[in-house]
Amino acid sequence: MAEFVRGETTIHYTDSGPKNGVPVLLIAPGGMRSAIPMWSGKPWDPTRDLDGYRVIAMDQRNAGESFAPITKDDGWHCYTADQLALMDYLGAERFHVVGMCIGGPYVMGLIRAAPDRVLSAVMFQPIGLHNNREVFLQLFDDWAREIQDEHPEADQEAWRAFRQAMFGGTYMFNASEEDISACDTPMLLFMGDDIYHPQAVSRDIASRARNLTFVEHWKAPEHHDSTHGEIVRFLSKHDPSPGSDVDRP
Repeated sequence: MAEFVRGETTIHYTDSGPKNGVPVLLIAPGGMRSAIPMWSGKPWDPTRDLDGYRVIAMDQRNAGESFAPITKDDGWHCYTADQLALMDYLGAERFHVVGMCIGGPYVMGLIRAAPDRVLSAVMFQPIGLHNNREVFLQLFDDWAREIQDEHPEADQEAWRAFRQAMFGGTYMFNASEEDISACDTPMLLFMGDDIYHPQAVSRDIASRARNLTFVEHWKAPEHHDSTHGEIVRFLSKHDPSPGSDVDRP
């Protein structure tokens, strides 16, 4: 595990595979606890199944081994800034991004902030709002209680503002229906099917996105091999053409 320091923020990450391979940024599931170990045991583990790619995985701030101060101005934009800063630090100008669960909104934040840098995006069962706001607020509160002793700088106002910024919004929390409809980035979406990852949200994204491949069945063991093959084919289809620059010189 390596460490990237940006101001008062420390991001822990792994960087595996050939350094001249096309970069793939992995954003793990786990809600506010999004960290590399959360990939372990999933039906398809991208930390180990992307031969030939430069695979960059990270612990989000205040998850796993990463740390950042908590302020009343925190929100989704802070995570996007961390993710882009890490890719800058590693010299990855253009990259694929793969996100599961909360990784869906993080993916959309990257596309909105830096559309020219995201080659393609894979979203596994993205979170979204569908008669379920309370479960996300509860998840935030549980996480906040776990780490509050590490953050004496944060008062109750800061925690409340941060909570509202993360889960007070609509649709995908970090992306609107209009964001999805306007997105030209090639996307591969594996459907969600539970209270945290509503099927209705996945289907709505699929109905709006201009350039999206939708996969309904992928979780059962009989689909695991085809899921892996679908992802590899999708990424390779959207790799830069031979001889083009991917990383910064």
